[in-house]
Amino acid sequence: MPDPVLQIDAAVKRFGAVTAVDGVSLEVAGDEFFALLGPSGSGKTTLLRIIAGLETPDLGRVLIGGQDVTKLAPYSRNIGMVFQDFLLFPHKTVAENIVFPLKMKGLPAEEKARQLAWVTGLVRLEGFEERYPHQLSGGQKQRVSLARGLVARPSLLLLDEPLANLDRELRKEMEVEVRRFQVELGIPFIYVTHNQEEALTMSDRIAVMDRGRIEQEGRKLEVYANPATRFVAGFVGSSNLLAGRLSEVSGPTARLDWGGLQVVVPRPDGAEVGDPVELYVKSERIAIAPATADETAEVPNRLEGRLRDIIFKGQYADYLVALDNGAELVVSDAPEIAGVERRGAVTVAWPPAAGHAFLAEAGRA
Repeated sequence: MPDPVLQIDAAVKRFGAVTAVDGVSLEVAGDEFFALLGPSGSGKTTLLRIIAGLETPDLGRVLIGGQDVTKLAPYSRNIGMVFQDFLLFPHKTVAENIVFPLKMKGLPAEEKARQLAWVTGLVRLEGFEERYPHQLSGGQKQRVSLARGLVARPSLLLLDEPLANLDRELRKEMEVEVRRFQVELGIPFIYVTHNQEEALTMSDRIAVMDRGRIEQEGRKLEVYANPATRFVAGFVGSSNLLAGRLSEVSGPTARLDWGGLQVVVPRPDGAEVGDPVELYVKSERIAIAPATADETAEVPNRLEGRLRDIIFKGQYADYLVALDNGAELVVSDAPEIAGVERRGAVTVAWPPAAGHAFLAEAGRA
């Protein structure tokens, strides 16, 4: 990785008895889009506020461009920030809202005009300079907020769930646009979100947070395909959870007794017969076929069931399969599969390597 623009070294932030950020360390390079992904209360926004200088860590350091800025005020860090709520001044025009950070720096009118022309071209707001916020659509307001964060040409841009208040179609459009801004500018964007689709669409790397800690950090496809912890396996992607105890162990694989059904799984490190294990299998990794299909190839995990429902979602569908042990699996596949009908008998199957098995949190029995 190129030299990092941002370094966080063992940051800790407590609010009374609550540890919001618990010893977090990470680095962000100068040309990447980095997402902090996690549920509400995971610590991701507090970490962003520490980077911005809006919170001071109780322990640890923040370095930007190699400089320790832990004690510096936000305006001394050369960063931009975009918030979930647009926070536009209703009585100021688009141009006045955008150049406000430059006004606070006391820059001359010519410089403000030059920067305004550059950033409105970047975010495609030419011709909107004299409008007021109430005359703008939600997407245009978000572009103004982004332009204000970028107008001073910061060394990095922090974004705190900036698309959360937009409708689905506009949000998808803005995902592409925000990514375009980052690529064109070549500065790091650090993007906080609880929406995994946003994180996977825009980012180069992801840090998944829970309870103030980073559960896993890495390239987005690696995090998606190879979750390192139970939390990441259940949070990133759409996964089925199969919980049971190991009935047999054989080298790198094991057999899981899942409510009376036997499932072959990757053996968790150190797991032995009788250990409680949780298996996560992403819905798109499971194959579905009518029970009458010719099954000549041997697949370790082939189970019989009945198709309870089909949830159409456009380019794909979720198939809800009730199994003989009373459990249900969700299978994501093409909207129409020959011979697969609602209420019909089906088989589902997946290779052992498609699942990710972890010792249950309660530990061994």
